[in-house]
Amino acid sequence: MRILFVCHGNICRSPMAEYIMKELVREAGRQNDFYIASAATSTEEIGNSVYPPVQRLLAARGIDCREKRAVQVCATDYARYDHIVCMDRNNLRNIRRLFPADPQKKISLLMDWTDTPHDVADPWYTRDFSAAEQDVEVGCAALLAQLSR
Repeated sequence: MRILFVCHGNICRSPMAEYIMKELVREAGRQNDFYIASAATSTEEIGNSVYPPVQRLLAARGIDCREKRAVQVCATDYARYDHIVCMDRNNLRNIRRLFPADPQKKISLLMDWTDTPHDVADPWYTRDFSAAEQDVEVGCAALLAQLSR
């Protein structure tokens, strides 16, 4: 199962989702069943590392993401991934511009996998990294549970 998490810059929410999902998959003993990555819809942060507050948040969980660099979603990603999971409706709108047709129903919002659909607020603007982490963890756990069925 190949999953691509997507946010605006690929320095906050989508790498957070990438690494938290990898952690959940590892804890479930399913790391050989999944390939997990993240990317941006914009070019603004390409090549930059994960935003320092997110690095600290992940480090507190024992996760080292210092090697991660922001990349942009590309046209071949639709064929490459089974699921393209966006953090909010703005990301979803941008992804639908790149992939106007979604014949295999691969594109979704992370929190739509939960019982309480909503956008994962961007901590770049809200400065509430803990709230984003909580949403991402709930969303990733729900995604893993549904994909494991």
